[in-house]
Amino acid sequence: MSNDGQYLAKLQDYYTRHRVLPSYSTIGKLIGLASKASVADMVLRLKAEGFLESTPGKRLKPGRRFFERPFAESVRAGLPSPAADLGPDILTIDDYLVPHPSKTVLIKVKGDSMIGAGIQPDDVVVVEKRTSANVGDIVVAIVDNEFTLKRLDRERGRVVLKPENKSYPVIRPKGELEIFGVVVGQFRKYR
Repeated sequence: MSNDGQYLAKLQDYYTRHRVLPSYSTIGKLIGLASKASVADMVLRLKAEGFLESTPGKRLKPGRRFFERPFAESVRAGLPSPAADLGPDILTIDDYLVPHPSKTVLIKVKGDSMIGAGIQPDDVVVVEKRTSANVGDIVVAIVDNEFTLKRLDRERGRVVLKPENKSYPVIRPKGELEIFGVVVGQFRKYR
């Protein structure tokens, strides 16, 4: 039972590579358990903890906790501080970044007009689809049938879209401006 964390880690890595969980016999080979009964016991424990579930066809699939990751409290970006030996909390990235799954889309950023807001080319922004936004929100808007990512603002009582890069002009829509959604998070992958 004390090895369940290591077994789960191997299953998570397998799932990332293959996008499916292995059969019971493959699980045995993967984690080094010779008997089918040992594999079945381990699967039952992981199911009880919510890491694994079964499909109606009796295949294994990730459970609600399968994608949880350890979450250390915080880290200073300034001067170093003593490391605390606190047990990690658990965080599911979707729970943290996706408040309304049915209204949320992920959009890959092209261009550098928002670098002053910390949004770089190839970042992925988490966008909650809605038709209204507040001044100051970073929005995905539709202007002249084209999507753009900018900060919503007002000038002389009119709605404008401001870039966060001085190399780009403020967009002052002459026609209709439609809000597609509001940015609620972002992430990037470091290579």
